Amino acid sequence: MSESHEDHGHTVAAWTAVGIAMVAFLVGCIGVVIASPMVFWIGVALLPVAAIAGKVLALMGYGKQK
Repeated sequence: MSESHEDHGHTVAAWTAVGIAMVAFLVGCIGVVIASPMVFWIGVALLPVAAIAGKVLALMGYGKQK
């Protein structure tokens, strides 16, 4: 028995937030691998950008409709 999750995260706001977060983690990981604290912290700084972008887009109507 599996639950159906129709329209779970299929919004512009969700995809944008997740895309930016993935780039942030990628940049952070690259910073660790090449031992560059500046690159790492740029990746960390991008994480709040993802959350803010997702919230702003949701407020603009690109999120899940109630």
